[in-house]
Amino acid sequence: MRVNGTAWRTIWPEDDGRAVGIIDQTRLPHAFETLRLTSMEAAAHAISAMLVRGAPLIGATAAWGVALAMAEDASDTGLERAYAVLVATRPTAINLRWALDTMKARLAPLSPAERPAAARAHAAAICDEDVALNEAIGSNGLEVIRSLYATKGGTGTFNILTHCNAGWLATVDWGTALAPIYKAHDAGLPIHVWVDETRPRNQGASLTAWELNSHGVPHTVIVDNAGGHYMQHGQVDMVIVGTDRTTAQGDVCNKIGTYLKALAAHDNNVPFYVALPGPTIDWTVNDGVKEIPIEERSQAEVTRLWGRTEDGALTWVTVTPKGSPAANPAFDVTPARLITGLITERGVCPASAEGLRGLYA
Repeated sequence: MRVNGTAWRTIWPEDDGRAVGIIDQTRLPHAFETLRLTSMEAAAHAISAMLVRGAPLIGATAAWGVALAMAEDASDTGLERAYAVLVATRPTAINLRWALDTMKARLAPLSPAERPAAARAHAAAICDEDVALNEAIGSNGLEVIRSLYATKGGTGTFNILTHCNAGWLATVDWGTALAPIYKAHDAGLPIHVWVDETRPRNQGASLTAWELNSHGVPHTVIVDNAGGHYMQHGQVDMVIVGTDRTTAQGDVCNKIGTYLKALAAHDNNVPFYVALPGPTIDWTVNDGVKEIPIEERSQAEVTRLWGRTEDGALTWVTVTPKGSPAANPAFDVTPARLITGLITERGVCPASAEGLRGLYA
């Protein structure tokens, strides 16, 4: 995607061959800044501190973290240590473990002398694959939007609600839930997006809105609790969200608050779609509510907000009373029964074991 006319990915190998570049997403939307990751530990910090976030991008960053580790210590011990450190950074997003398993399987049979170059090549291949998967998701999701717009009569504005950020900032490029929106906008469909603010980290208000604004997609930021109201009044034609882990039965685990949007959509007969690439499916898990570990993050993400003051300064502001504790589960699980369909790189299917296996036999 483009920022001020320049094409960007969210992660890239630096020209000197000794570092990996990322966009520091904790500074958006008020400042666009990039960072150099020069070690596996730096990659691990970028993931855990959410300088990078979104399941596909977490996986890509972990892959590059292994590559950075191999440049320092390509022994079996070095490979095992890199895997152990990186896999512990974020427990919920399955792409993290998938990328690390893929890197380990590729590197383990090689000699230490062969591993550094192979690690860099395979990390780059994982990133390129992610871009191709997400663009395919966009094309398949575009057909869903076209169909729903035709059902609406093919006139007026088509309103889509999304939660959190599942755009190109959450992947290497294109995004998952936003890829169909970009494709539809570029195809000339009259798209408008309701952007949930997505507390507590405000990824919708800060990241999704920034992305859509940069691309010229009409959108409106709303508070998290407003989505049901707009559905009741016929102002939401479909919901598209991403997912950090999808079970073999079609349950999806996404940013906290997704489940409530699915309930509201179900009650108001609003189509609720989830966009995901194949690596986000965890074939070892069936019951998402019982089996997916939900990350509990810092209270500070709830009690404090990052923003720009009237005089232009960037600062943190405390919004809760001193001494009030806060709980911060980062994700919730939406059962398959509430999902209209899953939009993947291989096509669209029901949120069910049969639907998923039909695409991923």
